[in-house]
Amino acid sequence: MSSLSFLHRACLRVALLPLAPLRAPLRRSHLPRPLLRLPPRSAMSSAASRMSHIAAATASGAAGESNDPAAASGLAQEDDDLSAALGYRLPPKEIQDIVDAPPLPVLSFSPSKDKILFLKRRALPPLSDLAKPEDKLAGVRIDGHSNTRSRMSSYTGIGIHKLMDDGTLGPEKLVYGYPEGAKINFVTWSHDGRTLSFSVRVEEEDNKISKLRVWVADVESGEAKPLFKSPDIYLNAIFDSFVWVDNSTLLVCTIPVSRGAPPKKPLVPAGPKIQSNETKNVVQVRTFQDLLKDAYDADLFDYYATSQLMLASLDGTVKPMGPPAVYTSIDPSPDDKYLMLSSIHRPYSYIVPCGRFPKKVELWTADGKFIRELCDLPLAEDIPIATSSVRKGKRSIYWRPDKPSTLYWVETQDGGDAKVEVSPRDIVYMENAEPINGEQPEILHKLDLRYGGTSWCDESLALVYESWYKTRKTRTWVVAPDKKDVSPRILFDRSSEDVYSDPGSPMLRRTTMGTYVIAKVNKQDESTYLLLNGMGATPEGNVPFLDLFDINTGSKERIWESDKEKYFETVVALMSDKTDGDLPLDQLKILTSKESKTENTQYYLQIWPEKKKVQITNFPHPYPQLASLYKEMIRYQRKDGVQLTANLYLPPGYDQSKDGPLPCLVWSYPGEFKSKDAAGQVRGSPNEFSGIGATSPLLWLARGFAILSGPTIPIVGEGDVEANDSYVEQLVTSAEAAVEEVVRRGVVHPDKIAVGGHSYGAFMTANLLAHAPHLFCCGIARSGAYNRTLTPFGFQNEDRTLWEATSTYVEMSPFMSANKIKRPILLIHGEQDNNSGTLTMQSDRFFNALKGHGVQSRLVILPFESHGYSARESIMHCLWESDRWLQKYCVSGTSKADSEPASDGESKTLSASGGGAAVEGLTSDGFSSTPRSLLW
Repeated sequence: MSSLSFLHRACLRVALLPLAPLRAPLRRSHLPRPLLRLPPRSAMSSAASRMSHIAAATASGAAGESNDPAAASGLAQEDDDLSAALGYRLPPKEIQDIVDAPPLPVLSFSPSKDKILFLKRRALPPLSDLAKPEDKLAGVRIDGHSNTRSRMSSYTGIGIHKLMDDGTLGPEKLVYGYPEGAKINFVTWSHDGRTLSFSVRVEEEDNKISKLRVWVADVESGEAKPLFKSPDIYLNAIFDSFVWVDNSTLLVCTIPVSRGAPPKKPLVPAGPKIQSNETKNVVQVRTFQDLLKDAYDADLFDYYATSQLMLASLDGTVKPMGPPAVYTSIDPSPDDKYLMLSSIHRPYSYIVPCGRFPKKVELWTADGKFIRELCDLPLAEDIPIATSSVRKGKRSIYWRPDKPSTLYWVETQDGGDAKVEVSPRDIVYMENAEPINGEQPEILHKLDLRYGGTSWCDESLALVYESWYKTRKTRTWVVAPDKKDVSPRILFDRSSEDVYSDPGSPMLRRTTMGTYVIAKVNKQDESTYLLLNGMGATPEGNVPFLDLFDINTGSKERIWESDKEKYFETVVALMSDKTDGDLPLDQLKILTSKESKTENTQYYLQIWPEKKKVQITNFPHPYPQLASLYKEMIRYQRKDGVQLTANLYLPPGYDQSKDGPLPCLVWSYPGEFKSKDAAGQVRGSPNEFSGIGATSPLLWLARGFAILSGPTIPIVGEGDVEANDSYVEQLVTSAEAAVEEVVRRGVVHPDKIAVGGHSYGAFMTANLLAHAPHLFCCGIARSGAYNRTLTPFGFQNEDRTLWEATSTYVEMSPFMSANKIKRPILLIHGEQDNNSGTLTMQSDRFFNALKGHGVQSRLVILPFESHGYSARESIMHCLWESDRWLQKYCVSGTSKADSEPASDGESKTLSASGGGAAVEGLTSDGFSSTPRSLLW
């Protein structure tokens, strides 16, 4: 179950330069386009109501207007069964206004940082977009008509601004020439920043989207034109799409021109579906979804995923390259002479997604000549479920960004099994693209933990990362790649959980080859300095910093730090990276962001030596009616001594003396730790902007609720103790501490506290209603998994199997405790959930169990939706259901004190032990939050 947060910050998010440690390569076609992810919604018009009146505010929808709280939810005197037939509903207007506000654009800097793109976005897509047919094949969902991934988001337009010398933005120049109303994707700068490439698709008849065509636009004029002159060449974007090979040539994955109609499903299968394990192999896999089911599915996957590579020049020249294949990545070398092509091939699997299919990596020249095969990995059905287990053979094969054409990769020495003890565990190799005279690969470094990436600088400096999840140990090594007489040494050796000791990550600069390497800074002395950019976690909250770090002595000088009194500032990117070599400190230029609790993020240039600050954006507040909300990072303690934190939000205009205690929505997501000290560390900043996404619990600030967002729910397992063996007890005591704190403050009504969460947070919600009925009046659980016996080979960060930790699986499953749930619970789930573990069936079966015990419950299945919800109709209805539930069972519901209580003995047991369901005769023996990527 992937870790999804539905309290997205609406501040601007930046993906300009990935900071080390790196988990993936830095590709030039991606790096020069920093995506500043802006607030999802812009300004709203109406002012927030006073607290004593918000709960009964006018609702918008089929029920009309009323001052009655039940009527405000659109359900006055409405029967539950009848409401189910009324179709999609709208939440109250104060919530609608936030969700429906038009989004701000995404920003992208040019390679030389002298221009910025404004990529225009539309609001929430309609359900009709999701309703388009899709094929679910090998873990991939495909729109067969457009031959791309289904449900792709898109841009509606491209604006170009010059970044003036004084830091201001020049007038907008619109890219023009492509079809009106087109959906735009894959916007990419050429290496020199003079040309943009992007894909275009348009609406056709019968609510279909056309196949994608590749377009290019001149940045100076804004004029766009198709890359291919032939109307029969379309983009195949199932995996990779296209990359710039040089400033005038792109390598494009195209649909083979000779491809015919898709294969037809046979009316009668050729034979039964057979899987065999007569060789007694141990094959344990997670609950992957959307897998191939038969030979027809395999043929259909090949049909859609097979590409013909085409070299296309801006002058119209087109040249096919290599044979058609299922290419999954295309990566030019830094010197543009070579291409590394990755593809997958048969035999396919019916039990794992395509990322584990046989994988071939080949080397070609940029003009289409095959050189050699780097590896051909077999089908990987048997990767152990233990966290930190990996595929056998060469993995993480990338180009060294500091060299013209040198490859590096890693190979496991433990067979990929994290449970095998061996030294070394991983070895990192490097090799020239075309070895001379039988040269063998060089060993860069040997690691005893699992390889975590490399940050390259030059021939004398690279940083290699290793980590081990089970112990949370992480190390950073300093190596001299091309100097054999210099021994590797440890730079940092720490716990990944200890955020207070995080030294930060090295900032990267762009080279003349268009790659990114660690930036060295010249301070006019003999030392080698790096720039370490860190979040600066402290007991008072994050205080981001930029340190000048001496790589030889370990000494550091803080040259920039966030304002910690009112603002939260971060270093986003290095802007002075136009030349190779060391960067003079007095010419340093960085891009920073700045925000506060009530002020949304703006961007600034900081220019040395005076550290002159120039504001370059002035975005409006996305929801001014909530601009004066109250936010406080509160601290409290669990009864076992673990320090906890949460963000407490109160609505605008709230006056405790006049309005009294409020109904409260608690929304969270548990996390696992190996130490109580690490679990108690403060993460986040009290000064961060209060971002509100389309399904955020903060929406209910507009309905008069107090919101306790992200109260830490640490599940701690120190030493050899498995955290999940005391999951229920730690879950309950964490929730008790949070509830006691907000009630003690007098701002929350003790009988009107609802709990909710998404995914693993939904799992948490159901467990709290089962084992802590004294805390909450109702719950909202979205897209959760409730029966762990349906995920027998591990879940979340539990990597023991059901048979190894039977009692833990049973006790953690709220399905097994459905008879204990006495509070109303709303279950919401996407009908097409493809997240590992959270099959829609989980909610179906849990609801039946609840109904079988007479529990007040409601199940809402959202058609066409996946693990997260995207269509406007779905999101609005989800919010209407949630608001109805909160109004009926929290605001206006029966007081918990008047509800049927548990017996005194049971209440005491639940409060003291967390109410874990004991299983007679079973011992308390004993999942992975780091999702394995689709492509290995």
